[in-house]
Amino acid sequence: MNPDRSEAIARLTGPGQDYEIVPGEVWGRPCRYFKNAPATLGDLYESARSDATFLVYEDERLSFEETHNTVSRIAQLLISRYGISKGDRVAISMRNFPEWVMAFNAVTSIGAIAVAMNSLWQTEEMEFGIKDSGAKVLFADQERLDRLARIRKQPDMEVIAIRPQTVLPEGTHDLTDMLSDTPPCEMPRVDLAPGDPATIFYTSGSTGHPKGAVSCHRNIISALLSWELDAQIGLLLQGKSAMPEPKHQVATLLAVPLFHATGALAVMLASYRIQRKLVSVYKWDVQEAMRLMEQERITTFVAPAAMTGDLVQAASKTDRDLSSLLSVGGGGAPRAPEQVRNIAGKFENAMPSTGWGMTETNAIGTSIGGEDYVEHPGSSGRCSAVLDLRVIGENGAELAPGNRGELQIRGVSVIEGYWNHPKANDEAFSDGWLRSGDVALIDEEGYLYIVDRIKDLVIRGGENIGCAEVEAGLLEHPQILEASVYAVPDERLDEEVGATVFTKGELEETELRGFLLEHMARFKIPRYIEFSSEPLPRIASGKIDKRLIRKDFVSSLG
Repeated sequence: MNPDRSEAIARLTGPGQDYEIVPGEVWGRPCRYFKNAPATLGDLYESARSDATFLVYEDERLSFEETHNTVSRIAQLLISRYGISKGDRVAISMRNFPEWVMAFNAVTSIGAIAVAMNSLWQTEEMEFGIKDSGAKVLFADQERLDRLARIRKQPDMEVIAIRPQTVLPEGTHDLTDMLSDTPPCEMPRVDLAPGDPATIFYTSGSTGHPKGAVSCHRNIISALLSWELDAQIGLLLQGKSAMPEPKHQVATLLAVPLFHATGALAVMLASYRIQRKLVSVYKWDVQEAMRLMEQERITTFVAPAAMTGDLVQAASKTDRDLSSLLSVGGGGAPRAPEQVRNIAGKFENAMPSTGWGMTETNAIGTSIGGEDYVEHPGSSGRCSAVLDLRVIGENGAELAPGNRGELQIRGVSVIEGYWNHPKANDEAFSDGWLRSGDVALIDEEGYLYIVDRIKDLVIRGGENIGCAEVEAGLLEHPQILEASVYAVPDERLDEEVGATVFTKGELEETELRGFLLEHMARFKIPRYIEFSSEPLPRIASGKIDKRLIRKDFVSSLG
């Protein structure tokens, strides 16, 4: 008889087991963590050194060992040429080039803090992120270099160019040129501890600018091992002791941005311990994705529902061999139950999986996959063994299973807080519990269902967009007096950005869109813009009645 989930967890995490869990603390908060986990990201990278293929991009192929050798030289450059020391921030802003992975590896190996900047940010947003994080060095590709050049007063930092295509401005140096002058070397030795900060990932909240979520090495590595443990639990529940030996190297397709926790952790960092090949694409193209899946024998693919939906539709019309694909993972936005069933039914060997997590939890929280997911397609799964979930009512008391309330989470993967935002930290945490901003219920069996959100966000294809940030951008236009931004349902992306604005005169939509392009990333610009010649309706407290505005607009779409 197969064990149930609690028995499987107990068997796998008990004394002497590979995934033994012990009590401890992180950021001064009590937690449970993996006793046998690598202490730091540097230890993780070191343990993965081998001749197996790691990074694949177009016609470039690097082994884990070749990657390590280049990373060691980058790390030496950062220390000797740029004076980077423990705790300094180093920003990364580029497409998913191999250099993204290597820069992140180098920065976190020497005790500096990797600042994962959203590569979709425009000039003003980049300037904010650089100043907010206090980055001393920025790794940037040509697109980001062009945006940076528009800043009238250059920020007080050094810039390292990645794959530049034009003459570089004074003070900016090509990484390839610098590496050609840097002899092979060992990775510099730095005294690191599991609790040392390692990353800042920016996350859009319900108010103002994005906030930098600060994670330490233990936060991140605990997330990686949590996914591994979940996979082992799944095998036990199926009556299996191990995965069948693959006929070829396991491989994953990197099509989600590395500046998000899903891309950086679930796809990139999770590849180290299992010696997984990481195949990167320049941008999402479903036909190119299927070509690479066939050519590189891709076994896993993780992406938001919009992209996995594209794959399901295209896979039913192609003659490409996708039989190597074993798992189609999701996250960032819910999947329609029909897509869950289609993944299970339309691929020869692949099964669906998903989970719920946040940037603030290093992308873990709950998980679900395989037949369990097919049977519970509306659920985000059950809680990680190293975390705790609860649902809180309006009076602050924990609710019994089946009741809707605010979802809160605590445990080893939860961030310290937000960089330079003590007020936001006070609002986000309650007695060690992190407020998720989601309305949820947990049923009697422990399955989580996200049913609504408290935070004023639009989640477009897995990308969180703060409504207040877009409203602030709209109000920068001199013709706009009031603005309300809200989510509009969308079949492919789940949600699109809608806006209703009250103007003091005639304003052409094309003019407004051109204005917004100068102030914010394209994905934040409302797809739908409704102009009003009257002040926007308000509730009794005087706030704009966003619910009514949204309801009326969505109804008008039919």
